[in-house]
Amino acid sequence: MIAGNRPINYLRISVTDRCNFRCQYCVPASPFAVIEHEKIARYEEILRITKLACELGITKVRITGGEPFVRKDIFSFLEKLCAIETLKDISITTNGALLTRKKIKKLISLGIKRLNISLDTLDPVKFARITGRDRFQQVWESIFTSHELGISPVKINAVILRGINDDEIEDLTALTLKYPFHIRFIEYMPMGNSAVEKQQQILTGEIREKIESRFGKLVPVERNFNDGPAKKFQISGARGIVGFITPISSHFCSECNRLRLTSRGALRPCLLNNYEKDILNPLRNGASDDELKQIILATLKKKPSFHGLTDQSFKDIPISHMTSIGG
Repeated sequence: MIAGNRPINYLRISVTDRCNFRCQYCVPASPFAVIEHEKIARYEEILRITKLACELGITKVRITGGEPFVRKDIFSFLEKLCAIETLKDISITTNGALLTRKKIKKLISLGIKRLNISLDTLDPVKFARITGRDRFQQVWESIFTSHELGISPVKINAVILRGINDDEIEDLTALTLKYPFHIRFIEYMPMGNSAVEKQQQILTGEIREKIESRFGKLVPVERNFNDGPAKKFQISGARGIVGFITPISSHFCSECNRLRLTSRGALRPCLLNNYEKDILNPLRNGASDDELKQIILATLKKKPSFHGLTDQSFKDIPISHMTSIGG
């Protein structure tokens, strides 16, 4: 599939809007209701849409939420997803709190070898403040159990906010000296009615300056075909990678190769744009495979060449919050 001059081979699938965390930068400041059960795409519906997308050129899938592992029978779904022969790469984004050794072994047996685990702080007290849950130890253990059992790479996602965890940039980075982790610093993206204020946002330039002032100049790491938007670097002699995801300070729209399927069964060509196209109701109303493929292709025609967020203004904030779209 092509959008503009960009090949699109990556589908991010949100299987649920529910989450066992309440991260400050993810959920809205005001009360919100989860999506009604009947409006959430069923597994068989997600699989049908995914198979059609694969026929159009999708080769890489990432499962997200909410938190994917709060959804019942997720492993049965993953087993069917992994059976799609044309899918070359399947990974999962998770907060890690529900990942036991048994579950990680099951993922590996299915062929899933890559995990992105969110961890914004190494301080258990601060962790509870950021996530609304006292689950630091569970997440920490899931990271190291994944590493021990052969998940590679283990990617650790951190959103840095001023006055909250910006004093831990160097400590998070230091994990790459000892372990082959990918520590990825993600610029905060204002989504919906967020509790985070603009002045709390820290951009990549400031984060990188702090890292290099302690560890020396970062060395660029060559990208490979399946890499996402992260710009990758390494401290000299380190085992792991430092990554920066820069949707605000240096948008990567021209390189974006992804399409999103929300938990509500809507196709979304851009995370930071409010346009989305319903594919679930046409599917439920008897649309043929060819008709559903046309919906996918029509959605890609709406993929923008740039988003409306800048480091000067939040005037074009997407109205949907992150939990309803999928991280």
